Amino acid sequence: MTHPALSNFKQQALSEGYQEVVERNWEPNTVAPTHTHPFAARGLVTQGEMWLSCDGHTQHLLPGDIFSLEPNTPHEEIYGPEGATYWAARRS
Repeated sequence: MTHPALSNFKQQALSEGYQEVVERNWEPNTVAPTHTHPFAARGLVTQGEMWLSCDGHTQHLLPGDIFSLEPNTPHEEIYGPEGATYWAARRS
């Protein structure tokens, strides 16, 4: 069964031109070294915590926090001791 809030997030993202919404689950203390994606992304953290670094700025994100990235933006992700889950809307 889909979480009602995920349905709302997905409906809003699709209405804004995002093509897909995925749920991402990260293991505790995972580090995703600097990388890029060929799509724009907007995410909503739903569990745990993460740090997102790009352009010399680091955001500490907790449940309820939203982040966004433009396509091909170099960034690094670090996940907390409980890992993290977020919903990500993607647009090519």
